[in-house]
Amino acid sequence: MTKQENYIQDKTFDKNDLPEKGEYENCIFSSCDFADKDFSGFKFADCTFKDCNFSLAKLNKTAFRDVKFIDCKMLGLRFDTCNEFGLSFSFEGCQLNHATFYKTKIKKTVFKNSQLQETDFTEADLTSAVFDNCNLTQAVFDHTLLEKADFRTSYNYSINPEINRIRKEKRFLIVVQSLSN
Repeated sequence: MTKQENYIQDKTFDKNDLPEKGEYENCIFSSCDFADKDFSGFKFADCTFKDCNFSLAKLNKTAFRDVKFIDCKMLGLRFDTCNEFGLSFSFEGCQLNHATFYKTKIKKTVFKNSQLQETDFTEADLTSAVFDNCNLTQAVFDHTLLEKADFRTSYNYSINPEINRIRKEKRFLIVVQSLSN
C-alpha cells in the first residue's frame, strides 16, 4: 500500500508558503523562494508561478502540464530531468540562463521577454516554439528540431542550419542569411 499524495487545488501560495510533495492543480505561487528546493516527483497542472526563484532547484520526474512562469528566476534548471508526459509550459520575463532542455519535447513552447543565455537546447524538439524578444547569447542549438519556430524578435543567437532541422520555414530565412555573411 502506497502513501496517499497530497492533492491541492485552487490555492494561492505566497512567499511564506512552501508546498509539500504532491499534486497541485490550478494553483498560484507568488514571490516564493524555491532556490535549491527538491521538486522531485511533484506534479503541477494549470498552475502559475509569479516572481518565484527556482534557481538550482531539482526537477527529477517533476511534472509540469500547462504551467506558466512569469518573471521567475530559473538559473541552472535541468528541464531534461522532468517527467516528459504532457510536459508543457510558457515563460514570460524569466531568467533561464544556464538551463538545460536536452532532448525535451516542448513543441509550441512560448519564451517571451526572457533571458536564455548559455541555455542548452541540444536535440530538443522546439517545433512551432516562439522566442519573442529573448536574449539567446551562447544558447546551444545542436541537432535541434526548429521547424516552424519563430525567432523574429529575438537576438544574440547563432543557429547552424547544417546541424539543426529548420527547413521549410520562412521565418528562418534571416538566420540562414546572417550565418552566411
